[in-house]
Amino acid sequence: MIKFFLMVNKQGQTRLSKYYEHVEINKRTMLEAEVIKNCLSRSKDQCSFIEYKDFKLVYRQYAALFVVVGINETENEMAVYELIHNFVEVLDKYFSRV
Repeated sequence: MIKFFLMVNKQGQTRLSKYYEHVEINKRTMLEAEVIKNCLSRSKDQCSFIEYKDFKLVYRQYAALFVVVGINETENEMAVYELIHNFVEVLDKYFSRV
């Protein structure tokens, strides 16, 4: 199950966030800061899956934009990785320059 969906730029600024479980506002900012730090600190040669607290992070980088999805441990990481790619392709077709 997807817990949250984030789009973040390389400067660490959240551009889009969607939570599918209730998380308090002050905890959201702390969670986003930690998730962004974990994803931005990794090199391109490292795996795009991270185990973080009680869930997994699946992320993908497109130019200066990171798309990060938090999932529970039973979800398929490769399926979510492909979901991110399909989502970005749809955005690119719709807006023509994503």
